[in-house]
Amino acid sequence: MIDVILLEDESVLRAELGEFLEHAGYAPQCVASLAEWERHFDPRRHRLAVIDIGLPDGSGLALIQRLRQGGQPVGIVVFSAHNTSADRVGGLAVGADHYLGKGCDLDELEAVLAALARRLGVQRSEGRWLLQMGVGRLLPPGSPPVPLSAQDARVLHCLMRAAGECVSRRQIVQALGADYLDYDQRRLDTQMRRLRRNVHAATGQELPVKTLRGSGYCFYESAAVAE
Repeated sequence: MIDVILLEDESVLRAELGEFLEHAGYAPQCVASLAEWERHFDPRRHRLAVIDIGLPDGSGLALIQRLRQGGQPVGIVVFSAHNTSADRVGGLAVGADHYLGKGCDLDELEAVLAALARRLGVQRSEGRWLLQMGVGRLLPPGSPPVPLSAQDARVLHCLMRAAGECVSRRQIVQALGADYLDYDQRRLDTQMRRLRRNVHAATGQELPVKTLRGSGYCFYESAAVAE
């Protein structure tokens, strides 16, 4: 999948666009404000962006201008209700690659993103596991999504954000909101066995988590997390 960051303040439209991008084969990171953008934008991951102009805490145009001045190689599509000729010229002038008006056919948005990805040489990441926290599911490579309980999602969030590294039992227990000193360690072992079993039953694939005796667990394959 290709990571796309979507900046849209209207909640219903943000959810619809996020779902559309998922179905189109992207991994969307959906944010509602410039402040959320600053917290979640990762230039190493997000090579494509869909940005609204009118935002509750500032201007999308100013953000685009700042990204270009900083030399960020992200492909930018403006998706805005402001869609006059002057609006489009202004958006392209500050550095947007494409400018689409809200209400356009979403297939056009998909085509624009695909063209941008080709031009920028962005490849779909095959073999990567994706955790979608917002909808509570795991997307294994080449398999249908696996629904997750809230606890399983928190465990995987902890492991997949640190893919390739050891995550201690204490870190996982704390991510579950429990007191490590009072927590029965057998509960964590049981949860991990159940999670592995559920993923295998749903996909036929082994969950790539290895137990590190005396220390914790490690998610050992390529992973991404969409908040």
